[in-house]
Amino acid sequence: MFVGSGPYYFINYGDASKLLIKTPLLINPVSYPRPPLNSKDFSSPEYFIDEKGIKVDRKPVVSFNTSLLSIDNEGKGGTMISTMTYYTVLHSSIYKALVTEFVKEAAAKKMKRVGSVAPFGACFSSENIKNTMTGPAVPIIDLVVKGNNAPWRIYGANSMIIVKKNVLCLGFVDGGSTPITSIILGGHQLENNLLQFDLESSMVGFSSSLLLHNASCSQTRLF
Repeated sequence: MFVGSGPYYFINYGDASKLLIKTPLLINPVSYPRPPLNSKDFSSPEYFIDEKGIKVDRKPVVSFNTSLLSIDNEGKGGTMISTMTYYTVLHSSIYKALVTEFVKEAAAKKMKRVGSVAPFGACFSSENIKNTMTGPAVPIIDLVVKGNNAPWRIYGANSMIIVKKNVLCLGFVDGGSTPITSIILGGHQLENNLLQFDLESSMVGFSSSLLLHNASCSQTRLF
């Protein structure tokens, strides 16, 4: 954890604050569970980002209702960042759309699908999947966010889970059809990503995978 506006030094890279892409930090106006009746602040203490869409290998995932990505007047929907959740949890319709597109692009890469391993729905043989500096060479998932043209890019190290010998699974979980929050970004998808929470300006900075720059969160230095 760094405290302050930077610089953020990493071994083999230098100041990673230069990598940060900014997007608005959202506060859900409604908290779940509901705060006490005598509370003056009903907003959620969690952090949300303004996600506009999802792409797989730069192709938009379109077969779901994109209004789920916005927080409604009841505080439902949106995309929340959570280090308390192991793997990213998605509304069922978003999950199914993402898996369908991922499986399609995986087939184009000659990835062999195998039986599912709970709680994951899309699993593949790792025998013919090459390993790269950013993990398994699988379709890249982009979270399209407000404020710029650069997405939050999720490479294989953050998208795939080794579940057993020679089997990798897409590390996203079906959260059902009635979740309060449509997308909860979990810890596995956050690993080796530098995140900057600027509460004063209500912005989030994200680096995408530090592995792409030959750096990791275990390689920080003070100067």
